[in-house]
Amino acid sequence: MAVFVALFLAVAGVAGALTATAESPEIALENPEIDASQNDSIEVGDETYVVAGISESENDDGQMVISGTLEREFTAETSETWANESTVSVDDREWRVEIAGENASEFTLVEVLDRQAILEADDDAENETVTLEDGEYVAVTDENGDRTLVPVDEYFPAPEERSYATGETLEYDGQTVTIDDVTADGAVLVWETTETETVELAQQSTVTIGDTEYVAHFPDASTLRMSTDIEAYEAQVTEIERFNQYNSGLSRVLVLSVLSSIMLAGMAFIPSRY
Repeated sequence: MAVFVALFLAVAGVAGALTATAESPEIALENPEIDASQNDSIEVGDETYVVAGISESENDDGQMVISGTLEREFTAETSETWANESTVSVDDREWRVEIAGENASEFTLVEVLDRQAILEADDDAENETVTLEDGEYVAVTDENGDRTLVPVDEYFPAPEERSYATGETLEYDGQTVTIDDVTADGAVLVWETTETETVELAQQSTVTIGDTEYVAHFPDASTLRMSTDIEAYEAQVTEIERFNQYNSGLSRVLVLSVLSSIMLAGMAFIPSRY
């Protein structure tokens, strides 16, 4: 019995020693195309990105994981169509779009007057127009108290008009826009805007940028490495999985050997019935 107990304890000792001294392999990208820190500019394909952030956080399993973000700004063309007879806002005023003829090459913005505001600002005029059979009027009271009806075309100022042809520019919504095309149905305006593309990177994840696939690796919470050698990366992942399997097996051997030793030692002290 003592021999078997010693044998199991020896096996447990070897398994424990191997488990304690074994070093887990880690991902190490050899000669990565990208090796950068936060806020560094990097060339990925034909585009320039900025490592906008690298952060460490706790996942649902309570483990600390590192992730990062790439960003790049690019110029995109934006367009908008103003339909004929529609109303648009330019320079904080309302305008009606007017296009004359089937083969028009320009359009006119006709100011839409705020008649109510004009009437309310005039202390001598009533706040509502008067409609009669022969037209619409504004009732004005002079200094003698006499009430006079003034035709609306005479009372209200002539609306401002602005004409624009294809190829001309105007200020709209904080942008300088170009008249790209004018048809009988409407006018097409184009301008350039700056947009931001964001690429989220997780630890040891693969991402395709342009036509190239990369694997991302964060050796620490301040460094990003990216490589196109996906095959070497997958080989290292396989090696780590194999190590974890061996280490788990040794741990089970250790536990079983110790339990077996205890069980055999206990059995040695059981009194014999004969």
